[in-house]
Amino acid sequence: MASRSCLIVMAIAAVACSGGAPPPPPVAADAQAIVEYLADDALEGRMTGSPGIRMAADYIIGQLEAIGAQPLPGVGGYRQAFDYTAGVTDAGTTVEIIRDDGTPLRHPDGGGNLARALAFSENGTVEGPLVFAGYGLVVPETDGFSYDSYATLDVTDKIVVVLRYFPEDAEGDLRATLARYGGLRDKAFVARERGAAGLIVVIGPRSPNAGDLVPLTFDTAVADSGIVAATVDGRMAKAIIESTGRSLVEVQASLDTANPHVTGFDLPLTAAIDVKLESSEATGNNVLGYLPPTGSAVVDEPYVMLGAHYDHLGHGRVDSLARAAEAGEVHNGADDNASGVAAVLSAGGQLASAQRDRGVILAFWSGEELGLLGSRDFVEQAPVPIDQIAAYLNFDMVGRLRDNTLSVQAVGSSSIWTDLVEELNGPFGFELSFVADPYLPTDSRELNAAAVPTLAFFTGSHEDYHRPTDDADALNYEGLERISGLATAVAAHLANAAEPPDFIEVVQGVRQTGQAVMRIFTGTIPDYASEAEGLLLSGVIAGGPAQAAGLQGGDLIVSLAGQTIANIYDYTYALDLLKVGEPAEVIFVRDGERITAELIPEARE
Repeated sequence: MASRSCLIVMAIAAVACSGGAPPPPPVAADAQAIVEYLADDALEGRMTGSPGIRMAADYIIGQLEAIGAQPLPGVGGYRQAFDYTAGVTDAGTTVEIIRDDGTPLRHPDGGGNLARALAFSENGTVEGPLVFAGYGLVVPETDGFSYDSYATLDVTDKIVVVLRYFPEDAEGDLRATLARYGGLRDKAFVARERGAAGLIVVIGPRSPNAGDLVPLTFDTAVADSGIVAATVDGRMAKAIIESTGRSLVEVQASLDTANPHVTGFDLPLTAAIDVKLESSEATGNNVLGYLPPTGSAVVDEPYVMLGAHYDHLGHGRVDSLARAAEAGEVHNGADDNASGVAAVLSAGGQLASAQRDRGVILAFWSGEELGLLGSRDFVEQAPVPIDQIAAYLNFDMVGRLRDNTLSVQAVGSSSIWTDLVEELNGPFGFELSFVADPYLPTDSRELNAAAVPTLAFFTGSHEDYHRPTDDADALNYEGLERISGLATAVAAHLANAAEPPDFIEVVQGVRQTGQAVMRIFTGTIPDYASEAEGLLLSGVIAGGPAQAAGLQGGDLIVSLAGQTIANIYDYTYALDLLKVGEPAEVIFVRDGERITAELIPEARE
């Protein structure tokens, strides 16, 4: 096979060069050296606002200068400053909850409710009916799996109650995937985008720090989060759920299986949240480089942008998933996201030597871990008109390529993405996994919201995500360099295409497949950790269709509605074939005996 640099040059030459010698190798193309510097303990985890992230910015600027990138015109240097809320104090937040009969739901200890604002909350007062939305997670359709806590709920102008963290019993890659979408800011974004008036977060009895209030110092505030949000303690949370006659322990246990068919429910309560926060401000910096056009062609939307966040978690104060023994250790963030920085710099080095009818912006975001602060500020400040950006390519966690599978996300934002990436993938040979949904927990979300066609590269979650163990020696550098090569080819095509990509607005919450999955209720609780050939049940929901059909925990479903079930994905597909109230044949194995039964699906409440 040709070398990595040769493959990149071949791809660029095929889409960008107009004859002559191929471009020379870039000056700053050593991905491993970039990652090792940024993920060194000396940078102390690159927390936004820290001395370590200033060292990282200095290093990135040096790399930009080495490849010949200029400051973006109008910015006044390579740094683009933005203000953010660096600290908050609660000045008297209250949460009042009222039953349907008009009586107050008192805290079990008597008196008012024990509550606290969440640090990213808006100041203000909201009122509305309460809805319980489980863990408040929305995970895009990926490899046949999706998870949407809101699939059956209407939360418009209501106050959403959600559990902190993510399903406790999930393991392995599934746990890592759910964790990536389980940050408090992501839950607030999802609730806000679905029209919720407010958010209440509780820590369930089966979670770490069970029953505690979410600490105000846990997060750095995002002043424009757009939603009023607070936390109540476990005793109040228990009373809220028990207002429906259910047990909080049992409700959380059903959700902790990570079964995507277990969702939330309306509560016979209304609430008034009054958040009062006092904040202090600080300044962060994006780093921006620019490669001007090399030709004289006049093109629509004259910029292409590549970006990656360069901040991380410092010693783990924000969103850390460190084990107890790891608390306070440096979180080096080699994959998240020194790998993305290396990919952008490597691609920038290649593009610096290629023909370009469009200018290329190389963006390195700060404040991503605090709530996409840097990319959001770029959109708001618009140092270049946002409608002049033809496309944005994002790189977040691209250093752990496994099984040669590269996830290419947000392809639903333009009609050209899937065909273009498949066409250019030939020399690189990835197994491509496409995700249409552009509502991702990374900076591409902000550009997509500004109607810029976005494409996001990702190699998957893993057990080291947001832990001190995300170190440079765990990365797949050969894979990282090939990803940078493919992205370079895509960017070179975009930089020279006569027409920019079209933009398609994807309505959040609408999936391209699996629509019936979240509407059909079968009452099964799959064992997602099982490697059995079939769908092993860890249990069934009392009173549900599965229990009525005679199924129980430990049964292995091997056929449903005439479809062979070899795994969870076969089962998800089969659910699309079911209709509410119409019997379906289910075949399962119990104690070695093959049993046939009739299962009658219900509509999810």
